Amino acid sequence: MAISTDPATGEFPTSRVRTRAEAEAYVASVCFKHGPPRLLGVELEWTVHHRSDPGRALDAATLIAALGPHAPRSLVPDSPQQPLPNGSVLTVEPGGQVEISSLPTTSLRSLLSVVAADADHLHRLLDRADLALGDSGTDPYRHPNRILRVPRYQAMETAFDRIGLDGRLMMCSTAGVQVCLDAGEPDRIAARWNALHALGPVMIAAFANSPRLFGEETGWASTRTRVLLDTDPPRTRPGPTKGDPVSGWARRMLDMAVVCRRREGEDWSAPSGLSFAEWIHGGLPEPPTREDLDYHLTTVFPPVRAHGYLEVRYLDAQSGTDWMLPTAALAVLFGDESIVDKVAVMAAPAAGRWVHAARFGLADPVLARCARDIFDLACRLLGGTGDGLSDRLAEHIARRLS
Repeated sequence: MAISTDPATGEFPTSRVRTRAEAEAYVASVCFKHGPPRLLGVELEWTVHHRSDPGRALDAATLIAALGPHAPRSLVPDSPQQPLPNGSVLTVEPGGQVEISSLPTTSLRSLLSVVAADADHLHRLLDRADLALGDSGTDPYRHPNRILRVPRYQAMETAFDRIGLDGRLMMCSTAGVQVCLDAGEPDRIAARWNALHALGPVMIAAFANSPRLFGEETGWASTRTRVLLDTDPPRTRPGPTKGDPVSGWARRMLDMAVVCRRREGEDWSAPSGLSFAEWIHGGLPEPPTREDLDYHLTTVFPPVRAHGYLEVRYLDAQSGTDWMLPTAALAVLFGDESIVDKVAVMAAPAAGRWVHAARFGLADPVLARCARDIFDLACRLLGGTGDGLSDRLAEHIARRLS
């Protein structure tokens, strides 16, 4: 979803970030845009495989040839980077996963039809090159292999390698469905933020779709969630839902370690453990700029990210067009504030059960009870759309609960 220009941005110094208080005020202003919940967006990621041998390594040249004029400049610096026919933007993740990002819209039906058409176009592009889109939230076959050779991902890889393998897996071997929702009016931001977090374990469990890694069963319903939670916990785990989410998010961003620092040359690495606040206070020879802070905000990957809107990142990639089901459910559950409050109450017993959701899915009895009520509500709300989504969602949940 596009982020509109914030009037406060022009008042913020474009050179040095002088104080922590100044930086926190800026983060709060750009990460939480106020307004009635109208716009929707979705981002779909897939791993990419050779059709005849899905375990064979993917190389950049093969993917570049398949994507043609749609190839992003991270792969082809002089690419025209044409959007897909219906306007979705195509990007590539470090391990060669492809992602399409919709334009924001006020219509759920329009969102689903437009993104489905662009996904079909992408499928045809890859099919002509004997490539296929993956159908799960992790690469079930291959070890992580980074094909994007850009300073950002080299720096992130270096930082995450200090913790373990999960950082490389997160960057190169996972794929998700990301749903974008408006943050809402100022007096409703906390309610929407808290409801999205309480609902998170239920949604993960209901749409867990990543049980395999390296050719073997992992024992986790959502291996992708397990990987993300362990990549770099301060950066990737859920934030607190107590108090004001706006000020809490701003503090978290300033306390977060800098994982890469843009500068001339290929080396964007940052000293281990240096927070952005410490950078402001002289932790590096050159003081940070507002642009450095903007970039820092893009290197944080919790289940729900404040990005001007609320970016729901906790869903595994789905098979075929099943991405429509969690997208539609979130859209109707967060389209009306009275429904948001019902969702918060229904999901309250599941709040915080992120690991249970990833490990057991809807085999967890608490998550199963919440899922029955919540998705019954979502199906009733979808019943009037006349496009069969309500029946599809009901059938999906019934299978998972059986």
